[in-house]
Amino acid sequence: MSDLRAAVIGVGSMGANHARVYAEMEGVRLVALADVDPGRLRAVTRGKDRTLRAYEDYRELLTTEKLDLVSIAVPTRLHREAATAAIERGVATLVEKPLTPSVEDGRPLIEAARATGVPLMVGHVERFNPAVQELKRRLDAGALGRVLQVQARRVGPFPQRIRDVGVVQDLAAHDIDIMRYLLGSEVERVFAETQRQVSTEHEDLVSAVLRFRDGAVGMLDVNWLTPTKVRQLTVLGERGMFALDYLTQELRFYARPATDASWPPDRGRMAAWGWSAALTGAGEGAMERIAIEKVEPLRAELEALAAWVRGGPGTACPMPPEDALAALEVAERIVEAGRTGQVVPVGERVADRGD
Repeated sequence: MSDLRAAVIGVGSMGANHARVYAEMEGVRLVALADVDPGRLRAVTRGKDRTLRAYEDYRELLTTEKLDLVSIAVPTRLHREAATAAIERGVATLVEKPLTPSVEDGRPLIEAARATGVPLMVGHVERFNPAVQELKRRLDAGALGRVLQVQARRVGPFPQRIRDVGVVQDLAAHDIDIMRYLLGSEVERVFAETQRQVSTEHEDLVSAVLRFRDGAVGMLDVNWLTPTKVRQLTVLGERGMFALDYLTQELRFYARPATDASWPPDRGRMAAWGWSAALTGAGEGAMERIAIEKVEPLRAELEALAAWVRGGPGTACPMPPEDALAALEVAERIVEAGRTGQVVPVGERVADRGD
């Protein structure tokens, strides 16, 4: 089977990584890049195959090159325009998240892909984190029983790159999608507090509560103001709690202790630890470190895209654009809740309710 011919449109920080992975993948040949900045093009093409062609106009790239797949990593405001052009050329397309700046922009893009039969996938890369996939497998197997709460913390320094959306769409969208993915449930309503105009003209910090239809509660602590980078998720259920670190791809399970585990107190433990034993309070459950075979999520994502393209019609999309659109809708409602100070139903704007 011949290699798939790939291109990347937009070679900023994320697009450059797409180019790197394509260039290293078996069965894929990176043939072209496009970016309006010639300096970026020179930097990304340096040291690569000399046959790799660079374009300052992505339309020229799409017209000139015969492609099997393309990654769209331009600023969010240009996603619909660039992806539509690729779909019109019949090229399987991966659009970096968020799909588009708004749900209103996203729906026509999905409809265009569906009408033409062109594969369209969205780059929610955390879906391809092996720790997330193992957590999903265990939750589906009933490891926690009923899930009560999912809590995400995604904080770090401000990324110095073009910014045309706020922290909710840029960062929180990851965890909104992962919560929906893990729970298999839709968000019913949201409430949020935000801080705006600290680093950008958009919201730079959000603390949000999401109520899911199955009764679970989601909590988001997301910003790009914190000096240290943290990417963590906990899932609390009837039988215990999973704790996941996206960055280190570590997954731990904490069993729920027996109700009488802390009484009467273990006198040997009290003697050994003294005052600190009293501070720990109720006895904690056993902790299990779950072995994870670590892989680069972006590589796994692009390999899944390539396998999908090779599989042809009828093959399941690794990250359906409809899921990305649902996450985008929740993100829009969170921004609205932060702006209005109201609990906002998902699927129904405040203006629609006459408030």
